[in-house]
Amino acid sequence: MNQIEKARSFASLHEKGAPLILYNIWDAGTAKAAEEAGAKAVATGSWSVAAAHGYGDGEKIPLDLLLTIVQRIVGNVAVPVSVDFEGAYGKTPEDVSASTRRLIGTGAIGMNVEDRIVGGDGLYDIAAQSARLSAIRQAAEQAGIPLFINARTDLFLRESDRTRHPALLPAALERAQAYAAAGASGFFAPGLVDADSIGTLCRETALPVNVMLLDGAPPARTLGDLGVARISHGPGPYRTAMRQFRELAETALSGG
Repeated sequence: MNQIEKARSFASLHEKGAPLILYNIWDAGTAKAAEEAGAKAVATGSWSVAAAHGYGDGEKIPLDLLLTIVQRIVGNVAVPVSVDFEGAYGKTPEDVSASTRRLIGTGAIGMNVEDRIVGGDGLYDIAAQSARLSAIRQAAEQAGIPLFINARTDLFLRESDRTRHPALLPAALERAQAYAAAGASGFFAPGLVDADSIGTLCRETALPVNVMLLDGAPPARTLGDLGVARISHGPGPYRTAMRQFRELAETALSGG
């Protein structure tokens, strides 16, 4: 498949009730392993990519290095590649447009873009984030690529008391509607694990909903029944792999 075909294929994998499962990767090696395991698409996790290369999360990894990593991933798998692009490496519409064009140049066909202010406090207001998303969509259209823009809200991640998450649903739905109008392809609500709230979000927004599989979240089958269209694992795969590596290294280094 060429880049346009991969983008269209990736979008078609987002089905309510039959969610696309993404076991998040961080380099070409893990991308290839996921593909060999049967993945229909692969997606990076920003925390994992940064940690694997000695950086903290929050766009601490330089954009040039990130794009090199993505290019290596794209060049080593046949399946579509989506990138956790954090805040799209820019605050203004002009800046995110420029970084989007560079990301598309790697061959990637999808991106996560969050509404928290990277390096600042709080979230972009709806108007500002919508303008950023519109700029990303326009850049993709100018490049001729139907980029899958997974618009992430950090409303739930910012509230550590999960009992307060249902009260955040109206605000999340308002953002989902605005982001859809701005050109988003999907809506990502990491941190939300309450089944009733997830079901409400899936019913009340036209966008395919992405949920992160965290401790306390319903299992994948249940998430599908609730209407989720995409399940991701975030930094979990990296943490598991590093823990297993450390255990094996300890055994080897002890002469075991």
